[in-house]
Amino acid sequence: MTLGEFIIENQNEFKYSSGELSRLINSIRLAAKVVNHEVNKAGLVDILGEAGETNIQGEDQQKLDVYANEAFIKTLTNREIVCGIASEEEDDFITIKGRNGKNDNKYVVLIDPLDGSSNIDVNVSVGTIFSVFRRVTPEGTPVTLEDFLQPGHKQVAAGYIIYGTSTMIVYSTGHGVNGFTLNPALGTYYLSHPNMEFPATGHIYSVNEGNYVHFPQGIKDYIKFCQKEEEDRPYTSRYIGSLVSDVHRNMVKGGIYIYPNTAKDPSGKLRLLYECNPMAFLIEQAGGKASDGYRRILDIEPTELHQRTPFVGGNKYMVEQAEAFMAKYPRA
Repeated sequence: MTLGEFIIENQNEFKYSSGELSRLINSIRLAAKVVNHEVNKAGLVDILGEAGETNIQGEDQQKLDVYANEAFIKTLTNREIVCGIASEEEDDFITIKGRNGKNDNKYVVLIDPLDGSSNIDVNVSVGTIFSVFRRVTPEGTPVTLEDFLQPGHKQVAAGYIIYGTSTMIVYSTGHGVNGFTLNPALGTYYLSHPNMEFPATGHIYSVNEGNYVHFPQGIKDYIKFCQKEEEDRPYTSRYIGSLVSDVHRNMVKGGIYIYPNTAKDPSGKLRLLYECNPMAFLIEQAGGKASDGYRRILDIEPTELHQRTPFVGGNKYMVEQAEAFMAKYPRA
């Protein structure tokens, strides 16, 4: 089954079914093809390296960051299927006006155009992460910050694209998680991973242990627990440095991904709206769990567009083990 056929066949599961969300997913599919084409040319054309600018996060932008950002914004804007876009690479949200000067569309999209882009130069998998909400302000009026600052449990869809040995779109509209792999010869995505779920057990932990000395004590204790020789341990350490790639692997093979706060980044480093909310939505839909170590990610009330948070997500029982260690050290 192709992605297009799947969208049509399943759009009645969506309670606001009007075809608008289906067209939105189709637009993301198109932009992903464009970005995939450019990613696959890396090393052959002048697309590697830094662009010479920094984004609102204070991070050096890679050339492909800029390209992917422009590709997704242009595709979603030109098709007039959303009323607003927020991107990790933009200082502020973007209001989209229709041809009549107003926009009657219902959805806003938040996007991390190219997650893990620093890995491009060394030919390691990267990805795109997206999140979709229904606007809360009246249709036909300009979007406001309120439309974007919604807790993650109000997402109507979320997903990621992974550009690796194959290119995949993995997404959910709240009825499980499905993965579609691109056939580059035909330019078509086919359902390759139906009803994705975390395995019953997991034996992988994914964390940048180079920052171990700066981690909260609860996370340090949990890592030692993962390394301890027991009947079902030690767990295997696997860390790619691309959120999409690490979570995708752990969803397929079973594991936990951890990006805690540190002394340098006391609020954490991952963005709540562009990375953690959509990933937490997918993780929960796949039978897993996602938290900041103390509370459910999807219940956090955002206060800033580029808000950061610690993140612990993966197999439910592994996350609960990590939370038990964190609970011994109450949040300051």
